[in-house]
Amino acid sequence: MDYFNVGKIVNTQGLQGEMRVLSVTDFAEDRFKKGKTLALFDPKDNFVMDVVIAGHRKHKNFDIIKFKDMYHINLIEKYKGYSLKISEDNLTELEDGEFYYHDIIGLEVYEGETFIGLIKEILQPGANDIWVVKRKGKSDLLLPYIPPVVLDVDLARGRVEVELMEGLDDED
Repeated sequence: MDYFNVGKIVNTQGLQGEMRVLSVTDFAEDRFKKGKTLALFDPKDNFVMDVVIAGHRKHKNFDIIKFKDMYHINLIEKYKGYSLKISEDNLTELEDGEFYYHDIIGLEVYEGETFIGLIKEILQPGANDIWVVKRKGKSDLLLPYIPPVVLDVDLARGRVEVELMEGLDDED
């Protein structure tokens, strides 16, 4: 079974078993909802166990979560640095024009017939996502996921068609 990253436990929060999670999902409210089951993976990406969410709230830039039956800091401190993942069969249907991160990462980026590079990660700094494109012999290109820049995403062909607006590529 395939698993997909939804967050990373970066620290504990208080003494009652809460953890600070750096979310890497657009669906945090759903993924960390009370009663949901997630898979816990260690820093070497080995499956540890399934955990059930007992509580969730937002605090600053973090999602604060609690696992069922782990209500003290001593029970959860060892999970710092661990990842939370969702199994493939728990993914939800997306609407047209929406994509999961794992669908986008690894796609080839082209401007016309010119190959630019591969999408290596997605950042969420604010209003829109930024796709980080790894290029050969150049620094990474930061592409804002907005209509004038990203023209077409073809998952079947593994290809993204873009139009680089003036100022986006400072190495030309």
